[in-house]
Amino acid sequence: MLHDPQVETGKDPAAGYKSRLGMRLFCIYSTFYVLFVVINLAQPTVMETEVVAGLNLAVVYGMALIVSALVLALWYDRACRREEVRLNQNNQVER
Repeated sequence: MLHDPQVETGKDPAAGYKSRLGMRLFCIYSTFYVLFVVINLAQPTVMETEVVAGLNLAVVYGMALIVSALVLALWYDRACRREEVRLNQNNQVER
C-alpha cells in the first residue's frame, strides 16, 4: 500500500543558502576533528594530560567534539529556518 506525501513539496528557494552554510559548518567541524586525530597520531602522550577535574585531554576533547556537533546542528537549523522565513516574507511582498 503506497501513501502520498502529507505535504506538497516544491523548489526550495533557500537550498543554495543551506548548502553553503552546511559546507562551511562541515569544514569547521572537520578541522576540529582532524586536529584531534593529528594530536593522537603525532603526540599520543599529550592526550594523557589532565585538564579539568581529573579528566584527561582525550576525554575533554572527545566531549567537546560531541557538544560542538550538537551546537553546530542547532545553529544550522536556526539559520536555515530564519532564511526560509525571510525568503517567504519577500515572496509574499512581491505577490
